[in-house]
Amino acid sequence: MELTGTLDALAASLSALSFTAMDDAALISTQSRLAEARRRIDAAIASSSAEVMLRSHRSLGCDGLAQRLGAGSAEKLVQRVTGVSRREAGALVRIGSLDAESPLSAPVSSGHLSVEAAEVIRAGLGEPTAAVPPAAILAATSALVGLSATLTVEQLGARSRALRDELDAAGIPLRENELRDRRYLRLSPTGDGMVRLAGLLDPESAALVSDSLDAITSPRRGGPRFVDAAARSEAVDADTRSLDQLMVDALVDIVRVAASADPGRVFGQRRPSVRVLVAERDLRHGAGPARLEPTGASAGGATVSLATVARLACEGGIQPIVVGDNGSALRLGRAQRLFSTAQRLALAARDGGCRFPGCDRPPSFTEAHHITPWSRGGRTDVDEGILLCRHHHLLVHNNGWHIRRRGSDFELIPPPAVDPGQQPRPMPSSSAVWRRVQRAG
Repeated sequence: MELTGTLDALAASLSALSFTAMDDAALISTQSRLAEARRRIDAAIASSSAEVMLRSHRSLGCDGLAQRLGAGSAEKLVQRVTGVSRREAGALVRIGSLDAESPLSAPVSSGHLSVEAAEVIRAGLGEPTAAVPPAAILAATSALVGLSATLTVEQLGARSRALRDELDAAGIPLRENELRDRRYLRLSPTGDGMVRLAGLLDPESAALVSDSLDAITSPRRGGPRFVDAAARSEAVDADTRSLDQLMVDALVDIVRVAASADPGRVFGQRRPSVRVLVAERDLRHGAGPARLEPTGASAGGATVSLATVARLACEGGIQPIVVGDNGSALRLGRAQRLFSTAQRLALAARDGGCRFPGCDRPPSFTEAHHITPWSRGGRTDVDEGILLCRHHHLLVHNNGWHIRRRGSDFELIPPPAVDPGQQPRPMPSSSAVWRRVQRAG
């Protein structure tokens, strides 16, 4: 089939589009259709990449396609031809090579699932083992494909890894060690006298570092308002550093103070702690996954073994949040308007971060919202609260959005201007431990 004419016609159609002339509905509709077209094209590129792989198989030696063209491997040839990164080229080859019976194949081919989303599902669930047979991987893959329309790629990846951990709790320590073994830090002098810092942090280390940096930079990020708003605004406005510069300075300050101060006073009044979410029944039985609370550095959190939980508790660097079979909600009624620190910990354990559909802000970036406003008799109870990032908190208060509780879940009701039918939208929790408790219940 000759594509030249088709591609020329497509290019002409795209060039003729005038986005500035579109109203909001037309703009979003057009972007949605363009995204579907992109997914379909990516699916075709993945299929062609799989064919490149077959024609470059190592058994063909120097007669292989990649070898004949001087690329060395199929992935390198795909990378050279398409202009994508090495990682993306590998994903194209892997997804294009999926068996036709895979639950990922049809959604990718039809344009309903992107190649990137399919790759994070595949990588997150991993390969079948004796503990996780192929049938379990297929069922989990189908379930994740069904959720893909309501989750970002990052959230889908986190959900995939969490599901693998539930299917293979015994393998958590091994996967935890594999991630820890990949950690590194490298300082590389540049020609202009600066030093480039590069590295990878394992999830536990990232949680500790991120907690420290979040405490310093949270005003810039719209985090919880723990001080007077006017004072906070004045402090932020007086600082002309960019957020990236603030992060560097904060890290250097932490190292400088840590090198000279007493261990108990390194972080002043607030020592960073690793918050770990774990189901009470798993603690009782001594088996199952625990989850590091999501942070700015690790959207979705990460799974750790119960052995790691015990070690952190011994070191005093853990703030355990145990989720009981019934949610173990804390209650203050109307005796207090603001949610307490303990209640915010409970909300973080249940919600996992901002629960506005599609948002991936972790608990440290959120504020506690009364579902029924305090001014209209709302109670300061965990059951009546929900975590929202600052942006979505303001959206709910100022733009006519409403939240209502349905059993143990929540629904978002859009204003008529956004959805004339005001169809409820689910607000799923991103807390893997909370979902585990709900399923077991």
